[in-house]
Amino acid sequence: MVLTEAWEELRPDRNAVETVISALAAMVGNRLVTSQAVREQHGNTLTWVGNQPPDAVVFPQTTEEVQQIVRLCAAERVPVIAFGAGTSLEGQVNAPRGGICLDFRDMNRVLAVHAEDLDCVIEPGITRKQLNEQLRDQGVFFPIDPGADASLGGMAATRASGTNAVRYGTMKDNVLALKVVLASGELMSTSRRAKKTASGYDLTRLIVGSEGTLGIITELTLRLAGIPEAISSGVCPFPSVEAACNATILTIQSGIPVARIELLDALQVRASNLYSKLTLPETPMLFLEFHGSDASVAEQSQRFGEIAQEFGGGPFDWATKAEDRSRLWQARHDAYWAQRGLRPNTQPVATDVCVPISRLAECLTATQRDIAESQLLAPIVGHVGDGNFHVGLLVDMNDEEEATRVRSFLERLTERALAMDGTCTGEHGIGQGKMKYLPAEHGQPALDAMRAIKRALDPLDIMNPGKIFSL
Repeated sequence: MVLTEAWEELRPDRNAVETVISALAAMVGNRLVTSQAVREQHGNTLTWVGNQPPDAVVFPQTTEEVQQIVRLCAAERVPVIAFGAGTSLEGQVNAPRGGICLDFRDMNRVLAVHAEDLDCVIEPGITRKQLNEQLRDQGVFFPIDPGADASLGGMAATRASGTNAVRYGTMKDNVLALKVVLASGELMSTSRRAKKTASGYDLTRLIVGSEGTLGIITELTLRLAGIPEAISSGVCPFPSVEAACNATILTIQSGIPVARIELLDALQVRASNLYSKLTLPETPMLFLEFHGSDASVAEQSQRFGEIAQEFGGGPFDWATKAEDRSRLWQARHDAYWAQRGLRPNTQPVATDVCVPISRLAECLTATQRDIAESQLLAPIVGHVGDGNFHVGLLVDMNDEEEATRVRSFLERLTERALAMDGTCTGEHGIGQGKMKYLPAEHGQPALDAMRAIKRALDPLDIMNPGKIFSL
């Protein structure tokens, strides 16, 4: 039996689904949508995991509505799937058993900003760009930047990271507290606004990264950072990926407080040149950014330039004009779309792994060799400051032999990362796409503990079922 057929057998009774849909229609009116197009849009996964749409999509506007919706679904054992901006890459928003999708588009308010405490309270549907637009005049910003304009609720649910992680950390480091609707419909507060606590279990960290399988986030308290006095960005070419990685390692070890340090291999530079109208030399390249005072930024840039020279890199060209920085980082954030232009009419498959930074050069060079030997087209980009890199495979899905080579490559990539004491995913999450890798990474005792937590908080398995692991 194929996986899709197995999940079909686990779908709730159609009468139960219709009962929930009728009750929701009476409760929210035209904010309930059952059209095929909208349902399929909410099963879009941006990967080769098949589209599995929900039975209906609801647009809640308050935490109380979310509680009512969950109670209705729990009474009929109908699955509930939270949806932010739909930018997740491992099938997290799919509905393999059908059910009700909660789209948080309308819950996008900033509820409070405490600039003096460097935190804010928000609803889950607001995106990182929208939040920073509202924070700008108060001299603070939210630093986690995964590239896509993702919703903050989705970023917390998938434990997102991004280009600023080397200095500011990931979502797990920047979420202070959450309000979460549990499978029973009860509302749980995980913590308070205090910057630290030794009070009880760390429920905030439990929910961050749980991908909607333990509850639905309806409010977040986030850590903020002050907007730096000066910012400088720049690019630095290198003769090889290994040289760029070694320069990165020495930069981090030297204590230079780099804010962003991103690697593009030669193929990705070519793609970005074509897509973003850049004129960079088509060789491995580091994109960097430094935050601080005018003097400290100049010093950091100079010190990095000296390190780059040691590994045959350079010249390091840097700029402080906002428009130049924006153009540079927009090109980096558009890497996914730039990759697609290298081979039109193919399916992009984006994957990531993360290894200790001391093993990064070894892992990357072995991966490049594997790509060449497998005769695949796959540019590489990486948040190399923390050992995380992405491979963008361009696959002709009508060529089964090529698809088989890609699957084999993905297996080897993960095995390579785990053998280096790394992880199968640094920031994409597990969803459906990486479920099979968890036993090798975590071992059975850890998986049993995860399942025990899932059963305790969601005994009916209605919270985003079929993600991370199967019960």
